[in-house]
Amino acid sequence: MSMTDPTRPPGPEPAEADLLQAEADRLQAELEEARPPHAGPIAQVGAAVVALVVGVLGAVGSYALGLGQLTQPGPGLWPFAISVVIIVLSATLVVTGRGLQDTERFSRSSLLTLVGLVTLVLLAALLPVIGFEIPSLLLMFVWLRWLGRESWRSSIVISIGAVVAFYVLFVVLLQIPLPRLI
Repeated sequence: MSMTDPTRPPGPEPAEADLLQAEADRLQAELEEARPPHAGPIAQVGAAVVALVVGVLGAVGSYALGLGQLTQPGPGLWPFAISVVIIVLSATLVVTGRGLQDTERFSRSSLLTLVGLVTLVLLAALLPVIGFEIPSLLLMFVWLRWLGRESWRSSIVISIGAVVAFYVLFVVLLQIPLPRLI
């Protein structure tokens, strides 16, 4: 590097700036090549409508649980608030979605989302029957090993560590009455 000119603003040398720009352009081109094809406006709006339906169902279900009052919130207050946010964002996406270009066509990798959803449903079904420890451990392991492609060792260690941390936090410290084996 040459001596810096005190009148020149700080930053990379002009030749370095050109190299950095060329590298940035190359990386951008690689990203564009690797990007899956756009699914189109119908898929964009369809995804927004699905999210809108989920938000409405969540709001109805949480309202049935009871909202309570702000000073004494009921069990459905926070799920209701989150559902309202989902409804607002989804409705906005329904209106603006046709012009967006960020949806991808469904592919084999899209099935991973379905696997994630199925494992969450299994967690919810098994939770009241056998407690949270085993279903949570299995969920974490499946997500890490097969959805996240982590190593066997990492998947086992992180799954066990996370479930122990959740147990200590929610059962021991916060004393939340979760269904559990221990």
